[in-house]
Amino acid sequence: MESYAIHKSAMIAPRKARMTLDLIRGKDVLTAEGILNTTNTKASRLITKVLKSAVSNAVNNEGANENDLFVSECFINPGPTYKRIKFASRGNVDRRDKRTSHITIKVSDGKTKEAN
Repeated sequence: MESYAIHKSAMIAPRKARMTLDLIRGKDVLTAEGILNTTNTKASRLITKVLKSAVSNAVNNEGANENDLFVSECFINPGPTYKRIKFASRGNVDRRDKRTSHITIKVSDGKTKEAN
C-alpha cells in the first residue's frame, strides 16, 4: 500500500532541495531518516518532516508496518515565486525572486491493496 505527504509552498528553492532529496530516493525509511539527520541543510530538515508525515499516514491510515516501508517516489516541484525588491546603487531597484517548492514523498511497503 502506498501513502504520501505533501508540503506546499516550502520556503526553499527547488534546485537546492533536489540535491538532498536525491540522497533518499529508493531507500528504506530508517536509512532515509539517518541520511537526513546527518545532512546539515535546510532542505533536509523540511524533507524529514514530510517523510515522517508520510510514514505516519501509512501506519495510521493504511495499517502498514513501519519497518517494511521504503521511499517509493519523491519529487519537488516549483511553487509560487514571491517577487521582492532590493534597492541598488544609483537609485535603481533590483528584483529578488523568492522561490518556493512543493515537496512530495510517497512511501510504500510493496504490497497491493486487497479488494474486499
